[in-house]
Parts: sequence; structure tokens; C-alpha cells
Amino acid sequence: MAADIETSPSASSSSHQNQYPTIDPTTFDLIVCGTGLPESLLAAAAASAAKSVLHLDPNPFYGSHFTSLPLASLSSFLELPSSSHDSSPVPHPPAAAEDSSSYEAVDLRRLRLYSDVETSGNFPEPSKGFLADLPGPRILYCADAMVDLLLRSGASHHVDFKSVDATLIFWEGKLCAVPDSRQAIFRDRTLGLAEKNQMMKFLKLVQGHIDSDQCGDGGTAEEGGFVRIPAEDLEMPFADFLRSKRLPPKIRAMILYAITLADYDQENAESSEKLIVTKDGIKSLALYTKSVSRFPNALGAFIYPMYGHGELPQAFCRCAAVKGAIYVLHMPVCALLFDKETGKYKGVKLASGQDIFSHQVVMDPSFEAPSSISPPNVACEGLNASSLSGKVAKGVCITGSSILSDSSNVLVIFPQTLYSDQTTTIQVLQLSSNVAVCPPGLFVVYLSTPCDDAISGKKHINGAMNALFHITNVDGPVTCHLSTENEGSEGEDKPALKCSLVYSQELKQASLGAVCLSPMPDENLDYRNILETTKKLFTAMYPEEEFFRAIPAPDNAEDDSSQPE
Repeated sequence: MAADIETSPSASSSSHQNQYPTIDPTTFDLIVCGTGLPESLLAAAAASAAKSVLHLDPNPFYGSHFTSLPLASLSSFLELPSSSHDSSPVPHPPAAAEDSSSYEAVDLRRLRLYSDVETSGNFPEPSKGFLADLPGPRILYCADAMVDLLLRSGASHHVDFKSVDATLIFWEGKLCAVPDSRQAIFRDRTLGLAEKNQMMKFLKLVQGHIDSDQCGDGGTAEEGGFVRIPAEDLEMPFADFLRSKRLPPKIRAMILYAITLADYDQENAESSEKLIVTKDGIKSLALYTKSVSRFPNALGAFIYPMYGHGELPQAFCRCAAVKGAIYVLHMPVCALLFDKETGKYKGVKLASGQDIFSHQVVMDPSFEAPSSISPPNVACEGLNASSLSGKVAKGVCITGSSILSDSSNVLVIFPQTLYSDQTTTIQVLQLSSNVAVCPPGLFVVYLSTPCDDAISGKKHINGAMNALFHITNVDGPVTCHLSTENEGSEGEDKPALKCSLVYSQELKQASLGAVCLSPMPDENLDYRNILETTKKLFTAMYPEEEFFRAIPAPDNAEDDSSQPE
């Protein structure tokens, strides 16, 4: 499944210097180290702009921190004790005889970005039938910019999608379905008539605002029968705006956390780290609405890539290779080369001892830019502030039955409802064999939540696991019943948890400077912030170039592999 694009003999397990390939040519416009999604996007965009690109990865696989790994390899990858994930210098090869005395080699350090790994239970056999997303849980809106980019770049020909069948929200101890259309609102037996009328009135207001935007309304007058939301309301916190429309708490929670996918508490403005204002909330609602109706055979607003999210960077690597980019896996970069007189970046020193030169270099986020670099790297302007520091706690679980009967791929959102000190959203994504990430009859479930420290984050992850699954060998009573509001009072049996892995991941932002550092997977469910940050990096490097020149698309572009089944 992992596609080789232009792998060299160095992709074998041997690390002996004389078995590394010699790279020719030795000068490029851009060197990219790491094949994660941001790095692959940058390589493909640069190659599309006719730049010469050398794309390297120290791993024998594509994807870096955005890869999909066999389940048996996940734990060992997270816990690598003496590899590129340590906060330690990268092994330096002997100096090549042709090294120029005019260049200074500055050793690189790799940061440990995963910690506090805990496993419970035994992974089912054969474990090779499982694929685990390192950036999970993650989904795409059907109509978001990443899907548009897949279509425009031609990468959509290398990846297929499946629908997320249902979205649920955990509210008052029960799982409640999130309605995705007016028809679903009226069919929902958990909403009273007054609640349905309030929600319909609100959706009509939002749709009117969106339609007037598309008509080019100046912002104050009615046009075509639609009234825009006042400018002052657009700048207020979105939660306050929803309250002003008399929407009940459960409906507000669905809109804030299951539709706009807010990661942080929106109801308490003073304690929230990242408040969504109304204009941004309306944009997310518009994206959600457009996503529901984009593909006729999609069941809802969200889709997931077949074989896992590791397919996305591979798709863009294929696009870059078609445009002439050179790929070498299992090739570590040991040092950066700087001109001794000017201090400017000149190139990289590889584990083979070969020096390769370029005008620009992009490193994956596990690299630490040397403090001697001048000028120093600066944070990428406009980056989501929540990604500047902190951690995200994550979990990967294997279960024997679905959270929701007759549904394969299910998104579950836990607003701030489990613990009194919970200020972040817990996001859960269940996947089945129909997306080719596990054997039939089993399910892979991802959980994540932003946190300040691993202890609190893992507490919230374990709390969500206790609410969703039947778990043995835990302290305290365990109920074996999972209630859903649209079913009778008897509810359903909880899925039995077969095994789990919980860990902590560092959040690391992108940065600009003599060396560009790409971002880590962030705490969000979708790729909007990562894509925007990657565009900023590309524009900073190549301000005169378009981020992916459009290629001619076939007439059935939206009917091919990009469309979910």
C-alpha cells in the first residue's frame, strides 16, 4: 500500500555509509527533509512551479509525522529511545575529502515529540491487518480547501475516500445524533417543536447572510430578500451570538463543537484559549452546509481517506515526482552548511557524507534549528495561537463492535461535559474495515484532546474511553450500557475494549528563517490551519509563484477517485 515513487537502494535497512546512493545533481532550488503532509505539499508546489526539488526522509517510509503505520510499529515508533526522535545530535559522518573550507557544518538536533506512552491489553493477531494514523483523529470536510487542492493538483487520482456515516455528541450522559439537514432536524425525536423552530429560524438567518455574501451585498441592506447579520454581531463571540438567538444549550454545543469543530470551551469567554467570533463561525457553518451537498453519494459533511491519512502526503509526493522531484528515503540529514563569511545557508550534509546545495531548505518539525543560525527563525505569522505551545493527548483503541449500531465510521464529540475542569473538546473517530485500516469485525478508534500537560490530557482521554467502552481491570465501577437518545431506554451494549495505546504529542509550530520548519499535526480534526500555514511558508519562499498551478482536469473530475464511495 505504501507507494514507492523513486526510492533508491538506500531504502534498505542498511545504514552503512558506503551503501548510501550518490545523489546527482548536487545543487537544487529546494531541499525538503521529511515527507509529512506540509513538506509534501511544499515539494509538490515547488516542483509545479518548475523548481528543482530534492525530497529526503530519514525513515524507510513516506509520511513522517503524518503517516499511517502498521499497528505493531506504532508503539515502537513513538518510543524510539536512540533514534532521530531523541533530543540529541544527528550522527555526523566523516568529512568528505572535497569539503570546502569556506563552509561551516552546523550539527542538527532532533527533538523527541512523543512521550508518556501507555499500552493496555494485547493487540489482536494478525496485527499487520491494522493501519494507525499518527496524526489521527482527522477528517476532511467534503468542500474544504484540502479537497479542492487535491482536485486542482491532480493528487485526487492517487487517493480514494469514504464517508463518515454519522456525527454524535455526548450530552447529559447520552450520545445524540447531530442533524445535518432541515429534514434531519424535523425527524429528530429528541428535539421539541420549539427547539426545531428556533434552529430552523437560525439556519434561515445564516443562509440568508451567506447568500447575500455571494451576491456581493455591502453589508447593511437587504438583497434578494436576505438580511445580513449586523457587522457588530459578526465580531462578537460566536457562543454569545448563538445565545442571543435563544438556541438551547444542546443545539449550541452541536453547532460549536460538532459542526464548527471548536477545540476549546466557547461558553466561558474568560477561560477559553481560542474564542471563535461569529464571522468565523458562520464561515464554518457555510463550509459544513456546502459539504453536506457536495458529493451525491456522501452520507454527510465529512470524509476519510482509504488506507489512512498517510495516503495524502504520498499523493502529493507522486505529483512532485511527476514534475521532476527526486526522492530518497532512509537518508538522514546530519548538518546544515553555512557560508563562513556571510553566515548564509548554503546546503546540507547527508549521512552518506555527501554535501548537497540549495537555495532553500525545509525541515520537518522534529528538527531543532541551531541557535547559531542568523537571522533566527521566527514563528510563522498568522499561525493558530493554540499551536504555539502545549500538547495534545491521543489514544488509539481496538474494539469488537461499533459505537453506533449499523454504522461503520462514526465521529463522536465530547464538549466540556465529562469533568468540571475540562476546558477542551475530546474528539473521537471510529473507523471500520470499509476504509481498509483494520480486519472485518473490528474497529479502530482514535481520541484526542489539547492539554497543558500529559496527566490532565490522558485523564480526559481515559474518561472518554470509559464513557464509550466496556473496560475491564480499571478502578471503580464500570457500566456496560451506552445510551443513545433516539433509541429506547434500554440503549445498547458498550463495545468491548480489546486494547488501547495512549500517549502525548508536542504541538510545534512552523517557523520562517534561514531554515524553514514545517508544522506538526495540530490539535484540530481537519487540515484548514495546516494548509493555511503551509501556504504561508511557500509564499515566503517564493512570493512570485502560485501555490499549485492548476492542471487541466478531466470532465468527470468530481466523479473519479476524489469522490467518496
